[in-house]
Amino acid sequence: MTESESPRRRRSRSRRRRRARLRRVLLTTLVVGSLLLGLAGWVGFRGWQARAHLVNAADLAGELSAHLVGGDVARAQRTLAALQEQSAAALRATADPGWWLGRQAPVAGANLTVIRQIAIALDDLARQAFPALLRVDLGGLVPREGRLDLTALRAVADDLVAVHAAVQRNRTELAEVSEDRLFGQVRHALTELRGEVDRLGAMTSAVDRASRLLPPLLGVDGPRRYLLVSQNSAEVRATGGMFGAYAVIEAEQGRVRMGAQGSSGSLGRFPQPLAVPAEVRALWGELPGTYPADVNLSPHFPTAAALYRQMYKRHSGETVDGVLAVDPVVLSYLLEVTGPVRVPGGVALSAENAVRTLLSDTYQQMGPKEQDVFFASAAATVFDTLFERDVSPGGFMSALSRSIQERRILFWSARSGEQRTLGDSRMAGTLPEQDTVPTVGVFLNDGSGAKLGYYLRQSADLTVGACHADGRRELELRLTLQSTAPASGLSDSVLGLGRAGDPYTVRTLVSVYGPAGGAVLDTRLDGAETSVGNGTERRRQVATVNVELGPGGSSTLEITLLTGKTDSGAAELWLTPTATPWTTHVVTAPSCSQ
Repeated sequence: MTESESPRRRRSRSRRRRRARLRRVLLTTLVVGSLLLGLAGWVGFRGWQARAHLVNAADLAGELSAHLVGGDVARAQRTLAALQEQSAAALRATADPGWWLGRQAPVAGANLTVIRQIAIALDDLARQAFPALLRVDLGGLVPREGRLDLTALRAVADDLVAVHAAVQRNRTELAEVSEDRLFGQVRHALTELRGEVDRLGAMTSAVDRASRLLPPLLGVDGPRRYLLVSQNSAEVRATGGMFGAYAVIEAEQGRVRMGAQGSSGSLGRFPQPLAVPAEVRALWGELPGTYPADVNLSPHFPTAAALYRQMYKRHSGETVDGVLAVDPVVLSYLLEVTGPVRVPGGVALSAENAVRTLLSDTYQQMGPKEQDVFFASAAATVFDTLFERDVSPGGFMSALSRSIQERRILFWSARSGEQRTLGDSRMAGTLPEQDTVPTVGVFLNDGSGAKLGYYLRQSADLTVGACHADGRRELELRLTLQSTAPASGLSDSVLGLGRAGDPYTVRTLVSVYGPAGGAVLDTRLDGAETSVGNGTERRRQVATVNVELGPGGSSTLEITLLTGKTDSGAAELWLTPTATPWTTHVVTAPSCSQ
């Protein structure tokens, strides 16, 4: 009996042990699951908190920027205090052990890590960069009584050292953040923050360069002389407009005054053309080295400035230390700061009428010689007023920043060391031979010999497309030009040479520059294949198309391009600054590694 029951007892004990193990497994699973759910809930709650604080911090940062530019220090200080409170709260929400454990998860962890990095960057800027900005006396950057105080300028530069260091540190760290496995909202937040820090970094870099360059440029080591040229965007050129009126600027010990004035027409034609880079000659022949009005058919401003300087020397026998180019839109921005200015002839220039007056009314109402005198006196009067009036430092800096961002102020130094310091800044107008982000250039040159550029309207859409197996990717560019010129009633000065046949037809040579190391694949004008002039400049393929528009006419150019090797899903447009703003849209895509 006992022997027969023994196997049953053993089976019973085995079943009890299995049930006990099962209960332990279930209990363990329940506990671990509860912990994981609790952790997920806690991280989710903290994530919701962090998101709210980060959104508030981003909004406050935008407000702070507006207060700083507007010179409202009291409101800026209150906004900064609120920003620091929100950034610190976001930092705390992403710093507890639960958040750290969540960061170890395979997919969600990458997103939690990036949110933490965003919080760190915002808090660092709120505590290191922005307070220093509030301490800066922008008055040191504004000329007073015809002179820029170099001592005050150095003080501003010293105050911004900490700002520049904090911004560049965060800029570098954010650039190294991987976008792999990021959710859409997190990737968008990272992209937005990178963009804001890039813009802030561009400003601090500009001030850093200015602190090193302005003292010698303004004659602290001896007198300097520059050519100030006005780019006339009524006759469009790649860098903005035909070089029209010029003035000699003399600087010594921070004091600046306007010297002799003239027009590009007075420099004449050069039967023995000046030396032009071979790639530019292949694209434009001898025109840039022959005619002062054509030195900037290429978008590379150093080429144009060096040619114009040589032409001025051959004409006058005098050597200048550099070339500064501006356009009438810059004058309109400065007039927002100075208020209306009355120029010789009784005309009152204001922010609202400057572009129309200088690019349209003048050609309708004056002859060529009167126009040259008016342009020169208008520029001189605005700049004299800027140096003499008590202007808002914030407004002045805002006008300069906007002009430089739109590439409407360009400067080239004949001294190689100073030019290297300018580097690839927007103000240098240098067409880079390498891209950090694939860049497409769309540059316009008038082909009609008229002043119809005032009536040109333009838009550009750039879409980032498919990735290729060789590491390149396609870009689709859609460019639309429209003429708003009337069909009659324009003066001979506006209609000019009428090289397009009908004097009211706007002929524009559109040059599309592909990304560095990339290619221009195919070109269509209004849906049909079109003839294209091809060339290269500074490691970029160039396709040039002739577009002719009658009054009220419109044409659309579609171009497929190929980048160099890149993992980026972003792209940038570089456009000729025109009398009226471009309408642009860039559609990005995920990086090729995603």
